[in-house]
Amino acid sequence: MADILIRILVCFIAGAGAGIGTGFAGMSAAAVIGPMLITFLGVPAYDAVGIGLISDVLASLVSAYTYKKSGNLDIKNSLPLLISVLITTMVGSFVASFLPEQTMSGTMQIALIVIGLRFLLKPVNKTREQLEESSPKSRLIKAIVGGVFVGFICGFVGAGGGMMLLLVLTSFLGYPMHLAVGTSVFIMAFTALTGGVSHFMIGGIPDIICLVLCVVFTFVWARIAAKIANKANAKTLNRVVGIVMIATSVVILLVNYF
Repeated sequence: MADILIRILVCFIAGAGAGIGTGFAGMSAAAVIGPMLITFLGVPAYDAVGIGLISDVLASLVSAYTYKKSGNLDIKNSLPLLISVLITTMVGSFVASFLPEQTMSGTMQIALIVIGLRFLLKPVNKTREQLEESSPKSRLIKAIVGGVFVGFICGFVGAGGGMMLLLVLTSFLGYPMHLAVGTSVFIMAFTALTGGVSHFMIGGIPDIICLVLCVVFTFVWARIAAKIANKANAKTLNRVVGIVMIATSVVILLVNYF
C-alpha cells in the first residue's frame, strides 16, 4: 500500500511540474518526468524517458488546442519547422550515441538556464504585424534552418526540444510569445509521439501504473496552465517561462549531480 502511495505522489509531482512547464512554456514533459521517475522510483532510464514522452503527447495536444482556441497557434507556417525537426532528430540521436550521456545532459541544463534568463531579462515583445512583415520565403528558410538546429539538439541531448523550439520561434522567426508557445507545443506533440513509440517498440511497455498516472496528471496540469497562460499578458508570460525554465533545469542538475 505504501509503495502505491509513493508512486502516486511522485507521479503527481512529476506530472504537475511537467504539465505546468508544457502549458506555460512549451517545455517537454520528458525533461521533468524522466529524472523524477529515475531518481525517486528507480524506473530504468529508457522506460522513464518513454513514459515522459508519451505523457508529453496528450499534454502538448491539449495545450495546443487551448492556444488554438485563443488564436495562438500557427499550423500552416509551422509545418516546415516540424518536418525538419523530425528528420534531424534522428541525426542528432546517432551522433549522441558516441558521447557521454551525463555530460550532454548537464550542458543542456546550463544552456536552458541561460535561455530562461534571456526571457526574464529581455522579454519577447514582438507583434503579429511585425511577424507578417517578413516575406513567406524568408520565413520558410528560417523555419527549415531553425528546425535543423532544434532537431539536432533534441536528438543529441534527448530533451529540451520544446524550450529550444520556443527560443527559435521567438528569437529567430520573430513570433509573439503566446503564438510561439502555442506553435511549440503543437510541434512537440508530434516529436514526442515519434520518440515515445520508438521507445516502446525497442524497450517494450514500461510500468503501466506510472505510465497512466503520469499521462493523467500531466494532461490535467497542462490544461490548467495553458488556460491561465492564454489569459496572461506577454510580459507576465515571459517571466513565467523564464522562471519555469530556470527552476526545472536547476532541479534536474541537483537530481543528477548531488
